[in-house]
Amino acid sequence: MEKQKREGFKSRLGFILVSAGCAIGIGNVWKFPYVAGQNGGAIFVLFYLLFLVLMGIPVLTMEISIGRASKKTIVEGYKELEKPGSKWHIHGWFCIAGCYLLMMYYTTVAGWMLAYFWKFLTGEFKGVTEDAVGGVFGSMLDNPLEMGIFMAIIVIVGFLVLSFGVQNGLERVNKFMMIGLLLLIIVLVINSFTLKNVGEGISFYLLPNLDNIKHVGIIKVITAAMNQAFFTLSLGIASMEVFGSYMSDENSITGEAVKICALDTFVALASGLIIFPACFSFGIQPSEGPSLIFISLPCVFINMPGGRIWGTLFFLFMTFASFSTVTAVFENLVGSTIDNFKWGRVKSVLVNCIFMLLASIPCVLGYNILKNIHLIGNRDILDSEDFVVSNILLPIGALVFLMFCITKYGWGADKFFAEANKGSGMKMSPKLTGYFKYVLPVLILAILISGLIG
Repeated sequence: MEKQKREGFKSRLGFILVSAGCAIGIGNVWKFPYVAGQNGGAIFVLFYLLFLVLMGIPVLTMEISIGRASKKTIVEGYKELEKPGSKWHIHGWFCIAGCYLLMMYYTTVAGWMLAYFWKFLTGEFKGVTEDAVGGVFGSMLDNPLEMGIFMAIIVIVGFLVLSFGVQNGLERVNKFMMIGLLLLIIVLVINSFTLKNVGEGISFYLLPNLDNIKHVGIIKVITAAMNQAFFTLSLGIASMEVFGSYMSDENSITGEAVKICALDTFVALASGLIIFPACFSFGIQPSEGPSLIFISLPCVFINMPGGRIWGTLFFLFMTFASFSTVTAVFENLVGSTIDNFKWGRVKSVLVNCIFMLLASIPCVLGYNILKNIHLIGNRDILDSEDFVVSNILLPIGALVFLMFCITKYGWGADKFFAEANKGSGMKMSPKLTGYFKYVLPVLILAILISGLIG
């Protein structure tokens, strides 16, 4: 009866777009292009695609399979599938904690995107010189009220969407945002191809650069590609598992996982086609992380004909990319409290909304009132929270999912493959069991160790 009552996605497209929206985030735009450009261009991209197939798709398939087979969120999902007396479900609580911790800083960064969309829309950058662009970002970080307001908008609107349910809230809004995001990408890429130094930008980004590889070292290039392929999907904290619990049995999970990865990769690759031609055309040095998005690109837009329009569209695209992730992970939190505590959706939404508003405040204050507080390895609050999620919870979680799905002590390989291949579409061969048991764990352990010592 539980399985029949559970609300699911209205359409296959809804599942793919919502799941891809969870995977597509800020890192696709501000990290992938720069890392690709600095690590040999096309050669890095080829390694990235290889590791996406070797690591990303298998673990994504496992995470979604747990959700669809159990029709429950992660803690109850483990309990449904684990052998009597085993304790795999304890990992589910770490997954939920990881989702909360991720949102404690991601909502602040999503608020930055919304703030810059508003700044370009209202003409705040009109007349601002290149030298003053960095000051706009600095002033925002110094202002806890401004950052707090935009963070609160992200949190409140995110949970408001979920109050309407899976189909009428999450699926409907995320389908609109993802289609809008993909259209915005096409428009922004076309605009970049009209710029004067488009060739230089694309050459830096995508043409094989052996000098870069010699300078960086092939091992570091491979490691960078492996890390990007793993982290781009945010696997290991069950952010994807919840969507499996809403998925029908009509299509194979393996095939859907490939489509999700393809959309995620398309956005990552297209972001570089937007950024690098613009930077090379206006003499702006492309740089990694927040400075690329909030300093380098605004410098490009203020020098570009119609820059206010293009800046507004770009940060609308960034807002869609970040907000789709926010709503998707929020749904995991809402669904988990519904399953674990037997609350109604309205109560779950309300309690989680209040908690996230309070829990996100330390990150907002970490750049102003609490800026002298440094935690893990002398990192600030945001970077400390990100370190725990990205360097510890994600790789360890991926290892646990892998062991649960493949070993006899967990769910078991036979049951996993049967679930992953149920329905029409691409299948995953059981012949891969040996690879999953003996090779994939070593790759994930390498990511865990490099993250901890790096």
